[in-house]
Amino acid sequence: MKKFYQEAVRLLSAGESIVLATIVHSSGSSPRSAGAKMIVRFDGSIIGTVGGGRLEAETIRLAKEVYATRLPVIQPFDLTGNDSAGLGMICGGAGKMIIDYVSAEGGVNQQVYEALLSTLEHAQKAWLITELTQDAERVRRRQQCLVLKDGTIIGDFQCEQKFLKRLSAAPASIAIHTDARDGRLYIMEPIRPAGTVYLFGAGHVSQQVARLTSMVGFQTVVLDDRADFANQERFPEAEVRLIEEFEELPELGIGSDSYLVIVTRGHLHDGSVLEQALGTKAAYIGMIGSKKKRSALYGALEKKGFSAEQLNRVYSPIGIDIYAETPEEIAVSIVAELIKARAERERCVAAKK
Repeated sequence: MKKFYQEAVRLLSAGESIVLATIVHSSGSSPRSAGAKMIVRFDGSIIGTVGGGRLEAETIRLAKEVYATRLPVIQPFDLTGNDSAGLGMICGGAGKMIIDYVSAEGGVNQQVYEALLSTLEHAQKAWLITELTQDAERVRRRQQCLVLKDGTIIGDFQCEQKFLKRLSAAPASIAIHTDARDGRLYIMEPIRPAGTVYLFGAGHVSQQVARLTSMVGFQTVVLDDRADFANQERFPEAEVRLIEEFEELPELGIGSDSYLVIVTRGHLHDGSVLEQALGTKAAYIGMIGSKKKRSALYGALEKKGFSAEQLNRVYSPIGIDIYAETPEEIAVSIVAELIKARAERERCVAAKK
């Protein structure tokens, strides 16, 4: 998500206004979960995705209208049953999307998004609040601001500060949500260093992990070399990548806000992924398997020149020990460990600033 906002800042600072589509609500097996974003530029090119297929094409079409009116559009979508087939989508589900005009004029929006990006880079938290005033037919006004953790407001937002603070403190959830009152729709979007979870392997455990990581704010990417497993139907909450082999992974851009979960279908693949993972700066590397399997893989890697210090980075057996047995229970233990690792990283980064 940080790269996405870097692109937004780059375009705004260059004087280019953009249209920003955000899914603010989703249910069922919709192609992307709430919070998914896509920039549509004036020429129709896009950055990010709201799910692909004709849903994305329809979003681009509506974005052209938004460029003309400079007013946001609140667009519901329904991909259930025949509607899903008509849109050429594998997934079902329904949701609501805001297609918002973000002007480069005056520099106010640029200031908001620069502050948002700084918040992410410093592992801090904030709320992006957008107010849409509407009548029975259409949106009439839009204003947006960023509320920092200390209550500082970035942006030109005409509202009592107490009201903003109450909104940003209200529900204790990290999910994007809306609050409608008196003809006004408030979109409350948490900004936090979510991190990206890379799931190597698309089996039953990965399915359950992906559901939970999406719920707790991680961006999730699933990788497997089997088309029957690595598909959007099995992983509606995640980005899915069908790879050629685990022995030579594609460039993934793994960095210090990446969390690697190794749960392939066999210890040979696990070992190949682990060997490549140790060469990254990932915040977390976890590998499924028994202590016996771990010892065998570590021994093979030590013969290849990997040090004990490098191997000590790995969480294996993966997950917090809760005597988990089923895929669902194992997923809970893994995601609990991911949450803990993320929180520890946030505290460490914040302490250095």
